[in-house]
Amino acid sequence: MAGKTIEAAGGIVLRKGSGKSSGRSAGTLIAVVQRAKDDAWVLPRGKLKRDENPAAAARREVVEETGHRVEVHEYLGAITYRAGRRPKVVQFWRMEADAQARHELMPDIVAVDWLPLKAAIRRLSYPLEKLFLRHAIARALKKQPVKSGKGDTGKTGNGRNQPAKVRPAKAVDPTGTARKKERVKARDRARDKVRDKPRAKDLAKKMAKDIVKGKAKDKKKDKAERQRRKAGRKKNKPKKSKNKRKS
Repeated sequence: MAGKTIEAAGGIVLRKGSGKSSGRSAGTLIAVVQRAKDDAWVLPRGKLKRDENPAAAARREVVEETGHRVEVHEYLGAITYRAGRRPKVVQFWRMEADAQARHELMPDIVAVDWLPLKAAIRRLSYPLEKLFLRHAIARALKKQPVKSGKGDTGKTGNGRNQPAKVRPAKAVDPTGTARKKERVKARDRARDKVRDKPRAKDLAKKMAKDIVKGKAKDKKKDKAERQRRKAGRKKNKPKKSKNKRKS
């Protein structure tokens, strides 16, 4: 039996590259982190604490795992998979990081690397995260280029200094797994309903026939019993003597 869903949150964290490479600007870089427990390279993310808001949890996990303060932007979607026997949902937000790290990394993280999009996709260990990063952040980068922020508050898209806002959006399932499962379940339910309908009719007919047969059997038994009783009474009836008693 499946356990309770594990809820987690994280960020696709961007910052402007510093310096130049091959005469060209390093451009936008994306944070990937290496876990200590299995040396896997993943997007910064982690489990929600009790009663914690997903966006707040995403910010906290990113700061702990990258050491950079971040500004949270739009919601990018979620990935779903199984962690052991339990389903797990990880929600992601686009974030912009300070140029310099301000905090020490948590013990669970061995290293942080800032890479261009294609290199970050290659570095990630899990195909599901590769696919999600390729589709979600590629669209985000086209629509909203990254600015060089200076902290948790700074200039936003409207040009005014104000705290970062989280823009809710409809959750995205990049692999379409959840939608496929729902379609399969709906198809199975419809098929079972169609199958059960004639079965129910056949069962009702069979029950009606059984009732008729039962009544017929009972009637036959009653008739046979009456005949046996009548025969018994005739057999046990005393016979009248033909010889008259002489006086």
